[in-house]
Amino acid sequence: MPEVTTVRMRSDTKALLDDLKLTPRETYDEVVRRLAEAAYDDEPMTPEEIEAMEEGIADLKAGRVRSLRDIMKDLGDDKVIESRNL
Repeated sequence: MPEVTTVRMRSDTKALLDDLKLTPRETYDEVVRRLAEAAYDDEPMTPEEIEAMEEGIADLKAGRVRSLRDIMKDLGDDKVIESRNL
């Protein structure tokens, strides 16, 4: 049997983990392990992905950006923005 340890966390953190469970029977160990493994990307970036990131950085530096609020208004979702105070 694998070694087990106790971890202390705030109750609101536990509530977040509860919301992330795929099934009610999924253990906290399984939830944390799934999230931790998902955080790692073992595939190198493609040249196209690197180029797209560089273009995005150039857009930011040149001021070619729009706020989420403006985009949501254009999409007709400005009521969502107002209700969430974004």
